[in-house]
Amino acid sequence: IHNYEFNVQEQAATRLCRNHRIVNVNGQFPGPTINVQNGDTLFVKVTNAAPYNVTIHWHGLREWWDRKVISVLRQALFTGAAPNVSDAITINGQPGDLFRCSSQSTTRLSVNKGDTVLLRVINAALNQQLFFSVANHKLTVVATDAVYTKQFTTNVIMVGPGQTTDVLLTADQQPGRYYMAARAYATARNAPFDNTTATAILEYKSATSQPILPQLPFFNDTNTVTAFSNQIKSPGKVAVPMKIDENLFFTMGFGFFNCTPGPRCQGPNNTRFGASMNNVSFVLPNRVSLLQAYTQKIPNIYTTDFPPVPPLKFDYTGNVPRGLWQPVKGTTLYKLKFGSSVQIVLQDTSIFSTEDHPVHLHGYHFYIVGQGFGNFNPSRDPANFNLFDPPQRNTIDVPVGGWAAIRFVADNPGVWLMHCHIDTHLAWGFAMAFIVENGVGESETLLPPPSDLPRC
Repeated sequence: IHNYEFNVQEQAATRLCRNHRIVNVNGQFPGPTINVQNGDTLFVKVTNAAPYNVTIHWHGLREWWDRKVISVLRQALFTGAAPNVSDAITINGQPGDLFRCSSQSTTRLSVNKGDTVLLRVINAALNQQLFFSVANHKLTVVATDAVYTKQFTTNVIMVGPGQTTDVLLTADQQPGRYYMAARAYATARNAPFDNTTATAILEYKSATSQPILPQLPFFNDTNTVTAFSNQIKSPGKVAVPMKIDENLFFTMGFGFFNCTPGPRCQGPNNTRFGASMNNVSFVLPNRVSLLQAYTQKIPNIYTTDFPPVPPLKFDYTGNVPRGLWQPVKGTTLYKLKFGSSVQIVLQDTSIFSTEDHPVHLHGYHFYIVGQGFGNFNPSRDPANFNLFDPPQRNTIDVPVGGWAAIRFVADNPGVWLMHCHIDTHLAWGFAMAFIVENGVGESETLLPPPSDLPRC
């Protein structure tokens, strides 16, 4: 049993030659590391001393901007336009020595020649998928999203927001200094993004040479992403659900809400940006949490009529008529029986623009049994599903202009959000939630909230 205390607070920090106040945990940015073994029990007491409401959600390179995250998000939600682009990507809180003022604070990893080190690469960026590479060194992928994979070697990895990738790196080059670098993978047409490169330094002990940069892919290199993703597999045969009880098809994408010109109507052509799944733009309740409403049977907070398929079939990745660009708003959930086998096909759409979306499901790891480009074909594509050794993840990067199929068993009762992990898209309504009903007995039943849990 491990006991931790997280004190969330706002403190002064200096980045990119400026003083800011940032929210941190226990005075650290990034926050403290928790070291545990599989099967350990953790008790984490979180005390919020920051001037904002805080949610702690467990996952498992960070973006920087001049203003507080809260104010950036609030401005985007107020105006209905896209948020400001960050000034830099960071590695362990530092943008690296390609930026002024950062040469002395660049993150460094010291190694001896012959060492093999484990790098756990976590994309904690709000709004950006990232390429990551180390100059002149191969990366051996051994796990993704905290699940072991079949090992394979690559020069570059792509990590979506909320995803983790564990790689082994062997210091087998001439002693020197080598950049570890990250830059954006961006697929939305004509959308601005942070086109900077963050660096850290892999430093052989006693080396003093100038660091060497790796050759990172172009920002829109989908072929590299596809080649990388296709290599991720489970170490051996896994228990993929074969008999499907719930066969769901979810479209995903952007949308626009018409509005009266003014400060709150700053999207294109007198609109506010939105996003949706199956044409429903999700609205989080503002009085109580979904879980509280469900467990306490509070009425009029949500409905359970989220559509299992799109309300209208169309050429999802083709030229979508403008009449389909406006979703409906709702707090709609979908019920799953305990123990049911679920397949979800996630389909990108070209409303406004296709884009690679990192979709995260709370409470579960799922098997990625297939993915491809264009519209999913239910008659043809399932024949190519990998039902032997598909990877198991909690966040899937759905290919730009394509689809992905996932499977899982609904064996964790509760209310679980599924959403795009690009925070802007989530704030625009790119989400839905499942209610997984209780099974039989205590081990299959949602526990009641602790007696000292603060009420919303």
